Amino acid sequence: MTTRILVVDDEPDLETLIVQKFRHKIKNNSFSFLFARDGVEALAILEANGDNIDLVVTDINMPRMDGLSLLQKLQDREQRLSTIIVSAYGDMSNIRTAMNRGAFDFVTKPIDFHDFETTIAKTIRHIEIMRDARERQAIAERAHAALSRYFSPNLAQRLANNDAEIDLGGQRREIACLFTDIANFTALVEALEPNVLGPLLNQYLTGMTDIVFAHDGTVAKIIGDALHVLFGAPGEQPDRASRAVGCALALDNYAQAFRESWLKKGISLGVTRMGVHAGPAIVGNFGGGRFFDYTAYGDTINTAARLEAANKQLGTRICVSAPLVSRIEAFRGRPIGDLMLRGKTKALRAFEPLTEEQFKRPETKSYLEAFSKLEAGDPQALAAFAAYVGGQPNDQLASFHLKRLLNGATGTQIALD
Repeated sequence: MTTRILVVDDEPDLETLIVQKFRHKIKNNSFSFLFARDGVEALAILEANGDNIDLVVTDINMPRMDGLSLLQKLQDREQRLSTIIVSAYGDMSNIRTAMNRGAFDFVTKPIDFHDFETTIAKTIRHIEIMRDARERQAIAERAHAALSRYFSPNLAQRLANNDAEIDLGGQRREIACLFTDIANFTALVEALEPNVLGPLLNQYLTGMTDIVFAHDGTVAKIIGDALHVLFGAPGEQPDRASRAVGCALALDNYAQAFRESWLKKGISLGVTRMGVHAGPAIVGNFGGGRFFDYTAYGDTINTAARLEAANKQLGTRICVSAPLVSRIEAFRGRPIGDLMLRGKTKALRAFEPLTEEQFKRPETKSYLEAFSKLEAGDPQALAAFAAYVGGQPNDQLASFHLKRLLNGATGTQIALD
């Protein structure tokens, strides 16, 4: 690689001396020199050559524009150039001023060409270090911009600054997985004009992803209105289960408020349903060489998706699994039942998470008492749920259990359609 050096000096013999001294480096293309007689001519050469100058060597005392004034002009340029100042021996006042204006080093007149060559070599090493640092920063900024689409800002910054810190290749990890979906959204899309659908969906997804990122979740996929979110990947999160439940409750609060705001505009939006599960999965970048597609595969992912779908029949908005609940020290919620999910031979206990305020309400205690009777096979379970629904007619989960009991079902195992 050729180092391009601009020498600014009004001494007529200096150009010949430099070309003679560095003739071997010029011949093998290590160095290339340009020469100017003063600061005005130097600025014109810099303007004409764009970013093709690596280093400026300038005298201080010159006509029209001296070296100190040139240094000040170079400070104002967007591209900062490394400079070496040339001054008379003992002129420390001007040398100090030059260093304050950004000069990297200096040599004194009469020029000792051995010292001059050493100073140039040292300055070139500095340029290479700075160039490498700028390149690394640019790569990090591009990586951060790309990663911010999937990961929370904190995690994206870590990944962009140190891509060796977290392995993005395929690996088996313990994760918590969350799926969201808006009920009947496909039918709504068919009824809405593009100029309405666009703002609605963009606002919804922006709000939802902001909440995911606030809980340090990873958005693995957005398909239409649906989100696939991971916790515990790519970075380790010991509290991934509680993060996932906290995120689900926050998403539910936002989605409900979002529905109400659009209902006032005359648009009836379906509820957002969520399924959350925890377990092992294979996660990594499976997009091939051309695309970044950080995602997860495995039974844990499929189960979370089926829990989301189960909400439709159960009348719930959030359905979380017992394996996930078991990882949370102070889980607040109520049992839904033992679900026979599609493709499974063993029932999975599911819960509806609640906020602390909801959990402390008297009706939650009444529901838990009714469910305990159902779980114990107590014939009084039907009466308990009937009494509960009489006081809480809008509780769809309790109404679901009451309907089951009225149709002759017993116990907590629920066969889903």
